[in-house]
Amino acid sequence: MGLYKFFFKMRKNQTRAIVICLALLGMLTVFAGGSVLFDLFDMREREGNYILYIVWANFICGFIYLIAAYGILKKQRWAAYLLFLASALLLLVFSELIIHINRGGLYETKTVYAMSFRTAATILFSILSYLILVKKSHKNQRDN
Repeated sequence: MGLYKFFFKMRKNQTRAIVICLALLGMLTVFAGGSVLFDLFDMREREGNYILYIVWANFICGFIYLIAAYGILKKQRWAAYLLFLASALLLLVFSELIIHINRGGLYETKTVYAMSFRTAATILFSILSYLILVKKSHKNQRDN
């Protein structure tokens, strides 16, 4: 197998992995956020001191992940920009969470960990999808 075929196959597998991870993260996020927002399975009580704007932002990002996964699967450049939008939303909300904590507001430690993970993962998915979709299409346009 030639080097080109190896890298092409690897890129294809990376794209599949990103789509699968985004879809799973999106479904989990929509389920978890929806369970708290709509009090399914008595989740509000179990969550303790949840912060409503954090739950809403995560819930919205869950749908963004699902839409972006579809866009990446269909090789649409807008999917990368959509993930950058989700990253910006999470960074904004995470900043507000830090302000809320510094002002003495109630919160759960797991919220800080979850927001750290979700924000970092979303930024990583944004960059990877940009490199796969946008940068690649710019290179193809230059080569033609």
